[in-house]
Formats: sequence, C-alpha cells, structure tokens
Amino acid sequence: MKVSYLGPAGTFSEEALRIAAAGCEYEAVPVATINAAVAAVESGAAERALVPFENSIEGTVRPTLDALAFEAEHVRIVGELDHRVHQALIAAAAIEPAAVELVLSHPQPIAQCARFLRSELPAAAVEAVSSTAEAVRRVLEAADRPWAALGSAAAAAAYGGTVLREDVADVADNVTRFAWLAASSEPAPADERGRAWRTTLVFDELGDDRPGALVEALAAISDRGINMTRIESRPRRSGLGAYMFFIDLEGRADRGAVAAGIEALRERAGTVRVLGSYPVGGPAPLPRREGGGRG
Repeated sequence: MKVSYLGPAGTFSEEALRIAAAGCEYEAVPVATINAAVAAVESGAAERALVPFENSIEGTVRPTLDALAFEAEHVRIVGELDHRVHQALIAAAAIEPAAVELVLSHPQPIAQCARFLRSELPAAAVEAVSSTAEAVRRVLEAADRPWAALGSAAAAAAYGGTVLREDVADVADNVTRFAWLAASSEPAPADERGRAWRTTLVFDELGDDRPGALVEALAAISDRGINMTRIESRPRRSGLGAYMFFIDLEGRADRGAVAAGIEALRERAGTVRVLGSYPVGGPAPLPRREGGGRG
C-alpha cells in the first residue's frame, strides 16, 4: 500500500509516518507539497496519505484544509495521529546562532519558533521553503554561508548537518495532529470497542447575512448535546465576506445524535460535507506485516 507524505527524507511528516506505521506493510511516497500528498490519494497514485492537520502552537495547517475543501472531493479522513515535534536550529557546521544571516524552513516551524527567531536571531532574514528537510538540504548545499534551518534532528543526521540548538519552539509542548487520508470509496474504519470517534465536516452558505445565522446553524449541533471541539473559518473563494466553517465533533457521523445533528445542519446550511469520521488515536489504517506487533 502506497502512502504519500510531505518529503523529502527528514521531514516531520516522514518521522511521524515511520513511527505510526511501524509493523505495517507500506511503500512511502514522498512528494514536494502537502497539496501533492492529498492529490496523490485523489488521483489513485497512493492509497493513503499522512498530512499535518493541526499544531498546538500555530493552529490548523491551512494547505491541508484547503486541499480537502477545494481539490479532493473523493478523499476523506480515516484516522489521526498526535506527534510530538522537536524543532532544532541546524547549520552546516558549528557556528554561533548570532552569526546566522538566513534561516530557512517550512512556514509552520517558522511560526512555531517566531519568538526564538526574534530574540535569538534578530538580524537573520527568514525564508519559507517547501519543507523542513528541503531547508536543511539547502543549508548544507551552501555550507560556506552562515545559514541555518529549522527542522528535525533526524534531518540534520540525514544530510550531515550540525544541531546548533535543540527544542527552539516557543512552547515546549509542541504537538502536531496528523490526519490519515484515504479514498472516500473505501469502507469506513473499523469500530474498536471503547474507542472514541471524531467527525470533521465543512459547511457554508448560511443564507442571508444576518445576526445569529451561524449561531442558529450550530444550534443543530449543540441542541442535541454534541460536543464541538474545534471550529475554524476559511474564505470560500467567492468574494469578500464569504466563508466556510470547519468543525470537529465528538462521535460517529453515522450514528445517533451526531447523524441527526448533521442532517439538521443540512437544512440550515447550503452545503455540508463530512470530511471524515474516524477513531481518535487509533492504529495506522495500513495492513500489518505478518508477525508484526501493534507498532
């Protein structure tokens, strides 16, 4: 089974995949962007994708949300993984952080380490690139320049870099929630006894712009005693002031109060799309190797 993820070697996505899929049969397919990882499942080039969905410091990973909402009608979330992230400052050789003139990384680590960059490297320029591993690779290619990257210690080891400072994120408890993706035509995940479920959906078009329209829509959820654990708005790309709303709910989309709440929401919103209903913290949705343990 092929699994697409944000590459190249040494990214946090690769690290998360390696840990989560231990004991599973799969072929890792690194791609250049999060969008490409989602598109690989949409096109059938991969059966699964593992993509970053939300970070405890920086919030939702917007390229993932946008790809699911606008470009992957036939892809859904089938699982999740919480992965602790340790950002490191990496250079080609040992130098003082104050001597660094340029810092490269993916936009998420740059945001997660914003205070560190302001206080410890105030003179350094900051440049966003496609991944943390690509940042490390470029720093090592320009070994004669006082550049550094934000990335993982694994990336430093993979490319022969030097870790100047470990754990440079602004908050020590830095966790990224990854989402497992599969084709929407595949069967729903197995229901393990006693395991909680989460449902992620997006809705928009609440009718006339009036006070309380969003509250009325969400009452379809709250009136049924369903716990909403996340809400976020994103532009609908159809003019200023037009938004879609992403929400996470506790429970399965096809059962009980959650199923009834979603149907009631459909009566109040123009479009409602369930992006996935999946076990919270379940095992990787991959075939197990013969004789392999739980990871």
